[in-house]
Amino acid sequence: MRRVPPPTPISSPRIVAIPIAFNEAHAIGRVIDRLHQVPGVDVVVVDDGSTDGTASAIRRHGARAIASPVQRGAGASIRAGYAWARAQGYDICVVLSGNDKDRPVEIPALVGPIVSGAADLVQGSRFMPGGAHRNMPRYRHVACRYVHAVLFSLAAGQRLTDTTNGFRALRLSALDDDDLDLDQPWLDTYDLEPYLLLRLIRLGYAVREVPVTKVYPQPGAPYTKMRAIIDWWSIVRPVVLLGLRLRT
Repeated sequence: MRRVPPPTPISSPRIVAIPIAFNEAHAIGRVIDRLHQVPGVDVVVVDDGSTDGTASAIRRHGARAIASPVQRGAGASIRAGYAWARAQGYDICVVLSGNDKDRPVEIPALVGPIVSGAADLVQGSRFMPGGAHRNMPRYRHVACRYVHAVLFSLAAGQRLTDTTNGFRALRLSALDDDDLDLDQPWLDTYDLEPYLLLRLIRLGYAVREVPVTKVYPQPGAPYTKMRAIIDWWSIVRPVVLLGLRLRT
């Protein structure tokens, strides 16, 4: 494994949270309001080409938006958020869902290991002790906890319990590494998050998990915009391609 400098503490860190939203007019206001209650965390919503009033809801609830004129995908949205945060001089960026499934009150637990110098990336886990999830569909629970996490851990050589959870915090200086390339077009959808997680581990960065909560809508209500097969494959693809060393 290539040696990288160990993480160091960050005094007076600048932290920004970037909810990713596509047609979340019904939920994004609650997300923003909850984020405004977290001390020391700025809020910028990445609006991925919404057409349903999401932009108006963002303005009404007092947040800034990074808006795309068309839908580009979750990975492209996260990449845009990271680029904006780095250009603005932030130290830590927290990614979370724009559909109100995550709990912003848990952000201090996510950023804590980075601030203290114990981690470069902190992955939220609903499955480790102290974590929780509610209304999670059974098949999704099995796929996330027992399929993806196991395959990912084997490829990474490090055991993780929740590798598909999009609630995480990143020390942005890690993106200065020339051996980390987020600008590859194949990372525009759901591939980017597992790619970043796996690549940072392989490059020798300190990755930790902390327990978090994920609350799904009541049974029968829509809970995801992921497309069956196509988007499921995009989550697995980085593990396969990096595991077989077909991509870097």
